[in-house]
Amino acid sequence: MNKPLVEQDKVAPATLRDVIWMAELVDESVAELLRSYQRAGGLNNRDAHNMPSKRAVGQICEDLLQILFPGFHDDDAVHHNSIEEITASRLAGVVKRLTEQVRKSVRIGDPHKPTGRTPPIIRKFCQALPEVRDLLRLDIEAAFDGDPATLHREEVILSYPTIEAIAIQRLAHRLYHYGAPVVPRMMTEWAHSRTGIDIHPGATIGTHFFIDHGTGVVIGETCNIGNHVKLYHGVTLGARSFVKDETGHIVKGGKRHPDVEDNVTIYPNSTILGGETVIGTNSTIGANVFLMHSVPANSLVVYEEKQLAIRDKSARRKVEDYDYTI
Repeated sequence: MNKPLVEQDKVAPATLRDVIWMAELVDESVAELLRSYQRAGGLNNRDAHNMPSKRAVGQICEDLLQILFPGFHDDDAVHHNSIEEITASRLAGVVKRLTEQVRKSVRIGDPHKPTGRTPPIIRKFCQALPEVRDLLRLDIEAAFDGDPATLHREEVILSYPTIEAIAIQRLAHRLYHYGAPVVPRMMTEWAHSRTGIDIHPGATIGTHFFIDHGTGVVIGETCNIGNHVKLYHGVTLGARSFVKDETGHIVKGGKRHPDVEDNVTIYPNSTILGGETVIGTNSTIGANVFLMHSVPANSLVVYEEKQLAIRDKSARRKVEDYDYTI
């Protein structure tokens, strides 16, 4: 007779033999791992308390979103408190934890490096928060005006990944500009992991910026994006090539990514590369375009596709022909 289902699902307790082989496996694996730690410089850090924490930076990003959008990232339980009390408490926590993370980032590569420049960075960052909110208000307007699917501005804040991604990027851009190392990139990568939108903190972005859908968008460090720019999913604003030194190593820095001027729309899955590439004002880049040179203002850039045929499969006859262009 079959055992009852409850009994069948029970896991047998570990025997003495199991305990012994598991302990031996752990001992052997630890010994091999320790040897790999000695071989692989850069993959391990013995002074972990002096490294920025991904978890801490992620929590800082969560708290910053609550500060930027009070009431939109909150639990119901906090609403009985005044907005002044809540904001003061949240900002105090952000200042304390962000100061610690920036100090640790300054010391990467040199644990004895002075960290005196950290307080001015944090002070400028806090002073910039109202300015960031003003920019985000214009980004929300661009999303509301640019997408017929949304009926409320609140919907944009609550459900559009572009707002979360650009909010964190605008904050990280200021830390980056003020001289904080590493942490700004950790912030935008946190947003990237949540939204699928990868914007380097070094990128300069104007007002009324909107990314429709957003998944797969990549914007490089040295991009300059003007006002009223709209991107669709899958757009890449990337580097064309990398200059190398005499030893074959990539030269760091330099202008590598394109500029996009005002009132430009770039449709899905287009790739625009190169530090000398400029997309002129009022231009439209069609879907699936690959571009490595500048285009003047008021340009329409599309691929002229071949004629598209639609046929009735059962009758094996042509139903209609379309002149298929982007």
